[in-house]
Amino acid sequence: MLKFLKTRLMKRLFVLLVYSLSAFLFSGCRSPTENTSPPGLLRKPARGVEVIIDGNGQFPAFLAGRWKADKGGWEFVFELDGKISSAIVSLGRVTMKPGQVTTTAMKLGGKGVFEPGQWTVQYSQEHRKLLVEIAIDHFRVELGDNVVQGQTRDFFTGSVSQDGQIWWADHFSFPQYIADTKKHPNYKLTFDPNDNPQDSLIFEKVTSPK
Repeated sequence: MLKFLKTRLMKRLFVLLVYSLSAFLFSGCRSPTENTSPPGLLRKPARGVEVIIDGNGQFPAFLAGRWKADKGGWEFVFELDGKISSAIVSLGRVTMKPGQVTTTAMKLGGKGVFEPGQWTVQYSQEHRKLLVEIAIDHFRVELGDNVVQGQTRDFFTGSVSQDGQIWWADHFSFPQYIADTKKHPNYKLTFDPNDNPQDSLIFEKVTSPK
């Protein structure tokens, strides 16, 4: 029972720390760099975007452009070849680019570092189904005296409207967080998928390629 209560308490702490990322990030002070893996991150080859198209193999032109979700802060920019050139992720509302490490200043001092993993875009011509996977291989954010780090994988899958302007997506998130606080140093919490049900998002196309 005590272990259960401690887990619930730590989960609440993690939620507060993660949601505070958005409040303590400096907007407009983000510096994406090539994936040279700064100190604290593993050195590995830069990962990009894998595009899988069922049917004729051509990414539909009507999907190219910026898509914005109705909640969570998610945004994706699809290029004409189907690759995602940039994404705003819910974690800290950070703008990321594939294969590049993003570093951003924090209002309380310190910085946040976000390293993307392999991203995937898959589309079925027959069923008008779009699937996107966004992986953050490692992130580390300093929040005053506290540090939150870990990795995340988010999946979005659903149908695109006939007019090509709306994408109804089910969202599945698989985070792993480690919090380093004075009371709880290096405390790891892995979320149980059964305790983290899917969310439903509505993406709207807000701009097209110029």
